[in-house]
Amino acid sequence: MEQGHKKILRRNRVNLVTKMDPTNMYDRLIVKGVFTKCMIDEIKRAETRRDRARELVRDLETRGNLAFPLFLECLVETGHHSLAELLQNGVPTVVLQPPTPIETARPALRPLPVSNPMDIPKQNIDSPLIYPVKMEDPFPSPSPENEATKTSRQAGRVRRDSIQTYKMDANPCGHCLIINNVEFDPESGLSHRKGSNIDCDKLERRFQALKFIVEVKSNLTQKRIKQELSALRNKDHSLYDCCVVIILSHGNEVSHNRFPGAVFGVDGLQVPVQHITNYLNGQHCPSLQGKPKLFFIQACGGGEKDTGFEISPDETGPSSFGADDEMDAIPLSSSSDSLSMSDEPDARATLPTPSDILVSYSTFPGYVSWRDTLSGSWYVEILDQILEENAATDDLVTMLMIVNNEVSQNSAKGLYKQMPGSFNFLRKLLYFQT
Repeated sequence: MEQGHKKILRRNRVNLVTKMDPTNMYDRLIVKGVFTKCMIDEIKRAETRRDRARELVRDLETRGNLAFPLFLECLVETGHHSLAELLQNGVPTVVLQPPTPIETARPALRPLPVSNPMDIPKQNIDSPLIYPVKMEDPFPSPSPENEATKTSRQAGRVRRDSIQTYKMDANPCGHCLIINNVEFDPESGLSHRKGSNIDCDKLERRFQALKFIVEVKSNLTQKRIKQELSALRNKDHSLYDCCVVIILSHGNEVSHNRFPGAVFGVDGLQVPVQHITNYLNGQHCPSLQGKPKLFFIQACGGGEKDTGFEISPDETGPSSFGADDEMDAIPLSSSSDSLSMSDEPDARATLPTPSDILVSYSTFPGYVSWRDTLSGSWYVEILDQILEENAATDDLVTMLMIVNNEVSQNSAKGLYKQMPGSFNFLRKLLYFQT
């Protein structure tokens, strides 16, 4: 599909997903060669009408150059006139017929003589007859017909251009636990985290808007953090589609099997991130099996400060942070001293396969995470902004990639950089309710 048509689909995705009922379009799309029956069957497997419409629009972008005008025809034929008009207004002219082939110089064609079969030996054969020959294009452009033929040859092969989405239509969608550690015990050697309440308020409002039951817990010790996670694990999540844990605290780098880093309680004792995810995995929380478990960690991954590297001026972006920036870390040299017997792994030291888990970190493992005492942390401020602007159209992983890029443009004290990242074990695309 042409890039211009892809942009039109993406720009109008919210309207298409909200208003389009693809039920009556399936057979027409197959007949017109836009999709194969196998592809339509996979789209039908989505849980809700909204999910099926989203799958169809996303898969449409992978089809050939005729897919867009043929899709417009289907919209008109199934009564979606307003949607068809909306898409048509995005281009100067919508071609609803295959484009006229480019004419090339060819020999003149002579009509074959009409004669009785018995007269064939008597035909004049002084000059050779010229027959039309179909010229093969050495670089054919993709089309729905070509791709349908290609797919039919690969019957039984698993499709790679259609990924199912998680069911996210329960209302409420699920529980969201926010742990906000601001005031640390003097004995811990950790400073108060000024500006963290701003982060907490933003995320509480944001996930309430995304249909979650939000619960905020402040200034928890290591023991209380574990108790709250245990209580969340013991809830019945069978009526919900998702679970979210957000931790705002100081952090540090520790040894790990799968998920790096640890967060501190206000008593200076830490909880490894991989233990936090362990509370909600499929083995320990059966009612969340097969459902997405999301963890957002605003804490340092260690004590190193990233000064970045030089790039061309075109790559640099605005830097709006500076004098009031603090970091959510303790000195790296004390990381081993802060490990106590109470932080040793439980009897089950390794995680089972962490399917349906995503852990988003505010910074790359081993590095500090910056927080403005007046406006909150870089990571949370931009995460909240991107969720507000893009949740209606983009999946979670796409939005986190945007967050990564935006945060990477900032500089602390005109020198230090920060790079968020995530460990993604989700099996499907995740779209929040908006």
